[in-house]
Amino acid sequence: MEKNLNVIITGAANGIGKALALGYSETHANLILIDKDKENGNILAEELKSKDKKASFFYCDISKAEEITDLFHILKQEYKEFSILINNAGFGIWKSPFELSIEEWDSVINTNLRAAFLLARESAKLMRPGASIINISSTRAFMSEENSEAYAASKGGLLSLTHALAASLSHKQIRVNCISPGWIETKNYKDLKDSEHKQHFAGRVGYPDDIVSACLYLSSKEAGFITGTNLIIDGGMTKKMIYE
Repeated sequence: MEKNLNVIITGAANGIGKALALGYSETHANLILIDKDKENGNILAEELKSKDKKASFFYCDISKAEEITDLFHILKQEYKEFSILINNAGFGIWKSPFELSIEEWDSVINTNLRAAFLLARESAKLMRPGASIINISSTRAFMSEENSEAYAASKGGLLSLTHALAASLSHKQIRVNCISPGWIETKNYKDLKDSEHKQHFAGRVGYPDDIVSACLYLSSKEAGFITGTNLIIDGGMTKKMIYE
């Protein structure tokens, strides 16, 4: 991967987003870290800088369209172009469909889906040919558990948004792809049970670095013929028969 690429990562302060920041820092990228967790976002940026990596943290509540607009007014003054956008930020509210409020529904959809569109649109304005956008969806886009309507709808929407943007941005030679993680443990991996690992064909629950590796590939020149597609990274869990 080229050095000194400007890489935007949302939801960068924790979990998979933090792992992405650490992974891309090894490529000598200029990291643009976006999150509404100011404390952990700033800690991560300073940690990277202490290791002679290039990283800047920007606060933004991406559920609010006006904050995205304001953010890009700032970014456009500091960066001439963007090479990679990873729409990683997201969350879910697990409530009965009879109890989920309209405000809660909108909060999930606006954060997980609408923001991805707005961020892609603004980033693409300053992207050069060969740039890459990666949306982080979920296996919940095509398999469900109860009380997950807003989350499932938002992640399913990301799949369709991905191939639509791939078509619309093709004239700019911007590739747009999606990754759907399965169970990726971001906290207490060592506390997982053997039975939880055995639910996967791969024999283990996923690591954040499994997603990092996929993003690094999809945003590289080696993936130049891949666009509009969705990569499922779940250790085979969604293909496993449940009858045991």
